[in-house]
Amino acid sequence: MASNVILARMGEVTLKGLNRGKFENQLKVNLRYRLRNFGKLSITQSQSRIWIEAKSEDNPAFAGEEAAQEILTAVTQVFGIVSASLALKFEGDFDVIVKEAIAYVDKLLQEHPEYKTFKVESKRGNKQFPLSSPEICTEVGGNILDNFPQLSVDVHNPDFILNVEIRDYNYLYSGKVMGHRGLPVGTAGKGMLLLSGGIDSPVAGYMMASRGMQIDAVYFHSFPYTSEQAKQKVVDLAKIVSRFSGKMNLYVVNFTKIQLDMVKNSPEDMITITMRRVMLQIAEELAKKSGCKCLITGESLGQVASQTLEAINITNEVATLPVLRPLIGIDKQETCDISRRIGAFETSILPYEDCCTVFVAKHPKTHPSHKDIENAESKLDIKAMVEMGLNEGLEIIEI
Repeated sequence: MASNVILARMGEVTLKGLNRGKFENQLKVNLRYRLRNFGKLSITQSQSRIWIEAKSEDNPAFAGEEAAQEILTAVTQVFGIVSASLALKFEGDFDVIVKEAIAYVDKLLQEHPEYKTFKVESKRGNKQFPLSSPEICTEVGGNILDNFPQLSVDVHNPDFILNVEIRDYNYLYSGKVMGHRGLPVGTAGKGMLLLSGGIDSPVAGYMMASRGMQIDAVYFHSFPYTSEQAKQKVVDLAKIVSRFSGKMNLYVVNFTKIQLDMVKNSPEDMITITMRRVMLQIAEELAKKSGCKCLITGESLGQVASQTLEAINITNEVATLPVLRPLIGIDKQETCDISRRIGAFETSILPYEDCCTVFVAKHPKTHPSHKDIENAESKLDIKAMVEMGLNEGLEIIEI
């Protein structure tokens, strides 16, 4: 009896040499976690491929193609997977393979009547099978032509490719869904993301998660100057990032008193820089408590006044942990494209301001010096501000 199975393909993981096993095991752990709501599944690996199927025939998640497509989508959101296909798995000799192939193509043409050309590709993992891969392609293709006269073979640019794989079982599939590549989350430590309600920081978190990094996040909330809707927007963005990075803690810092103190006692053109320095210090303390080894921001060189080389250097001075900026050399349009691809863009552009935009200076200093920052912070009790951010109204949301 034929059943649905998902074939997932690994990419960069297969290049890891002696450490490959560690990465493969973490990838399978992440897949099990991501698919935990789809019933009891078998996840097995063969070389650069992972096979996912139901442990029992009565698993409703694999009962129909529509339900199995949900699992396919979830699999492609796990970093480390290059692509995945929904395949038909069955036993039998070559006559059975031909019969199943004809039925498979018939169903495919009902769904896509515009298809006019095809090709057959074959892999013969079972070397005891009497036909070679080219012979399988020729024989299966000939039977398809006999049964579907509207089709013709095009080996260069076909409308669809029918893949036939002969292993311990037989497999048929056509097409694949591309994944997000990268490395399995959990293989590169943990980082603290400074998450705002904008476009950049969710993309920065996504990009570091794609390199295997587990993510926690911190958001600076200035109620009532920033609304509860702005906070919910950030929670929603954290949920979008977590689709790829896995579970995270979102730390919501009560930033109102700190920011008002800065507005009152710091030069207007330096408020953004002093604010970023305090944010970094609060984020670093939270990072150390949660086991993070670095900070992550969505800054891009020259994009705004606080992201000039001088401003970045002045801001970095207060941090002892590395500050990673994955967008530092990326064009804004490219960032927007990634944001759209991961489903964050429409949420990011909702018109709710965050604390960085509410008190922005009309003419911020773009090339601050050490003397500028010493003057700007001379009337500020930075240590007290950091303690206030860590202790007064700190909220932790599990995402």
